[in-house]
Amino acid sequence: QKNGISNGTLYKKTFIEHFEQAPMYVAVLTFLGFGVGTIFGYLRDFMRAWGLEKRNIAAEREQQKDFVPLYQDFENFYTRNLYMRIRDNWNRPICSVPGPQFDLMERVTDDYNWTFRFTGRTIKNVINMGSYNYLGFAETDVNALKTVTIELQKYGTGVCSTRQEMGTLDKHVELEKLVAKFLGVEDAMVFGMGFATNSMNIPALVGKGCLILSDELNHTSLVLGARLSGATIRIFKHNNMQSLEQLLRDAIIYGQPRSRRAWRKIIILVEGIYSMEGSIVRLPEIVSLKTKYKAYLYLDEAHSIGAVGATGRGVVEYFGMSPDDVDVLMGTFTKSFGAAGGYIAGKKDLVDFLRTHSHSAVYATSMCPPVAEQIIRAMKCLMGLDGTTQGLQRVRQLGKNTRYFRRRLHEMGFIIYGNDDSPVVPLLLYMPGKIGAFARRMLEKNIGVVVVGFPATPITESRARFCVSAAHTREMLDTVSTA
Repeated sequence: QKNGISNGTLYKKTFIEHFEQAPMYVAVLTFLGFGVGTIFGYLRDFMRAWGLEKRNIAAEREQQKDFVPLYQDFENFYTRNLYMRIRDNWNRPICSVPGPQFDLMERVTDDYNWTFRFTGRTIKNVINMGSYNYLGFAETDVNALKTVTIELQKYGTGVCSTRQEMGTLDKHVELEKLVAKFLGVEDAMVFGMGFATNSMNIPALVGKGCLILSDELNHTSLVLGARLSGATIRIFKHNNMQSLEQLLRDAIIYGQPRSRRAWRKIIILVEGIYSMEGSIVRLPEIVSLKTKYKAYLYLDEAHSIGAVGATGRGVVEYFGMSPDDVDVLMGTFTKSFGAAGGYIAGKKDLVDFLRTHSHSAVYATSMCPPVAEQIIRAMKCLMGLDGTTQGLQRVRQLGKNTRYFRRRLHEMGFIIYGNDDSPVVPLLLYMPGKIGAFARRMLEKNIGVVVVGFPATPITESRARFCVSAAHTREMLDTVSTA
């Protein structure tokens, strides 16, 4: 399926996304593969129960037989019998900077992935197709990190206090002013952890009597924040405007359950780029709907800030819209900026409210100064405030690499998901056996990839997820596509 929206009143350019469906026989073979794995799983559990096979999984002690079980044995069935077969493809220890290439600690297993041991050998110069290093700012160049080194010597490594106590430094104030300027908004607040930026701030914005409309593919941090808020949550189909409008219409007509009172507020939660699908939010349509129904919009730009837009200012710039169209702009510094933490930006009243009521501001330790300086360094580079055009060149190179890599995979006949301009490129593998085989084969070719399967994806949509970087050379991308 290829979705294209031509130029019109909402979109200033064609919006194309690919979600090609697999042939029926692929779906049948995928289910068959899981079925065979499940049958053998039950057989091996039977053998373990009778002592015919060694039991490696954790079990309750005999002395605790009268206790309520701490965990249910059957709940670990998938981990024990399916995931364990391909476990060697995850959690591989990296021993270098996550740039376009990295070094990998070699490990082997003597008991079919239950435990691992390191050989002492390092696999050098593995092409990195899994890190979110979109603009290549995760680097160890001495000249690039000079200012970070200075701040490290001046401030040390940690703040050891929260923002509301003694943890607000001049570096935080400088960074927040720069973020606001970069995004074109009145004010911004930064936090030490990207995940907590969502999970700890959404509860400060909505609560009981409020309604959250959340995209079905939203990140766990958004889901957790919504649940912690105590607000009513309703899910709409991914990027489906008919589904969203139906929920908005019902919310206005029927109000709260039982009482039928009007909702205190309605807030729509979406992401800029969806990290597992590679799709871009249909922002113009969502803004149109939220304006029509007087709702608020919370936009998570974790993967899109720095990665899309003519100057890296995210999906708002990508669609040629105004930052004022979005009520709450959220993003992280963990991807495009090669650092850590996140931000909330928008109107000054919003940010001032969060400075007082955010759980992160009250309880979480502030962002450490060297990390803040790294973000400032990268952001100034993007804005051209360092006196160079290097930041703009990185954004353009990322766009070129993304389109080139996607085009190559299309031409080779692979089924890939997402938007043509998204640096997140999911390549569909489908069958469970292919997950491990693909990752192992790529590592043999000195290529590091991330593979994802059920339950992180639908059962018939296991995939490899490539993340393209501006630091990748054309030769690297050719090596990956022909491996």
